[in-house]
Amino acid sequence: MDVSMIPLDYATLRVVWWLLLGLLLIGFAVMDGFDLGIAALLPVVAKTDDERRVALNLVGPVWEGNQVWLITGGGAIFAAWPLLYAASFSGLYLAMLLLLVALIMRPVGFKYRSKLADPRWRNTWDWILCGSGVVASLVFGVAMGNLLLGLPFGVEPATLRPLYKGNLFQLFMPFAVLAGLVSVTMMMAHGATLLTWRTEGTVADRARRAGIWLALICGVLFALGGVWVANLDGHLVTGGVDPLAGSNPALKSVELVAGGWLHNFARWPTMWLAPLAGIAGLGLAALLLWRGLAATAFLATSVAITGIILTAGFALFPFLMPSSLQPAQGLTVWDASSSHFTLWVMLLATIVLLPIVLAYTSWVYKVMSGKVSTESVSRNPHSY
Repeated sequence: MDVSMIPLDYATLRVVWWLLLGLLLIGFAVMDGFDLGIAALLPVVAKTDDERRVALNLVGPVWEGNQVWLITGGGAIFAAWPLLYAASFSGLYLAMLLLLVALIMRPVGFKYRSKLADPRWRNTWDWILCGSGVVASLVFGVAMGNLLLGLPFGVEPATLRPLYKGNLFQLFMPFAVLAGLVSVTMMMAHGATLLTWRTEGTVADRARRAGIWLALICGVLFALGGVWVANLDGHLVTGGVDPLAGSNPALKSVELVAGGWLHNFARWPTMWLAPLAGIAGLGLAALLLWRGLAATAFLATSVAITGIILTAGFALFPFLMPSSLQPAQGLTVWDASSSHFTLWVMLLATIVLLPIVLAYTSWVYKVMSGKVSTESVSRNPHSY
């Protein structure tokens, strides 16, 4: 097919796929975030075996479908941003392995914790589920924090092969850990609101109290992170970029500027709505939980998650993966994508398939609506 026949130019398609990648990340954080948050909160909100079964059976029927958002995001990176996939999935291999182990332990915990009635057996799996929720949430946040710090990699000019020169421990710098704590508290607050909304009795009461504090703590940490970002060296592209040219990250020039990650917010002031949504959503969630309006609080935490992820994306744009080792070879929207034709074909497939996925997901949640209680769990022979 002649690319001149494609109705969207190469630059536009690159931005569209940057937006779709953000949508997939938001979808994962909102849909699978409460799974991770509830697992992390398990020892806090559920003290007895019956209470923990209530919490687990709230997410048990849907967690697998929710995790598809993460798999789809990985697939989109592989197909739409191959250089980003190569640099992140190979250079961050140990971090990805840590995340993978945490995510693998979740289905094992869900399936096996109720196979035996032995309290020690079940308590062990409950703590494994809790750890998996905390570790996965932390790694996601640490990864985002490291993008703002820049990762130690370069690109081999002749082959465009990413060359990573860091190690696992270098990822856990103070700012990255702060970003990880934002992620953990954000997911836990999101999970607490769902528990408050969809359960009853003691579990809901504990989740409500925890959710109020977690939302407030997350808001404070997010604001602190924003102040920190304002003092970081941001990466600004100063030349050598052609949005319509083929991908080659070795051709541009980049300058490090103090507070440079706020450049886009100064250029497009409407972007400030993203961090405002993050702060306001968390504050509103705490207020709504305090007033007992859990369903609306869940919408508020969803808005907060959206705002926090958009804030990071807007700050980084056009960068996908900045380089601290060789800033001029950081990966951007304009030089790390697949071909014009590939992006167009993938977009057509997305237009067809994404509405089907959303419709099916909506139907599943409608079928699974209603509160989960000790009585409903005991009546269902298929419950965890």
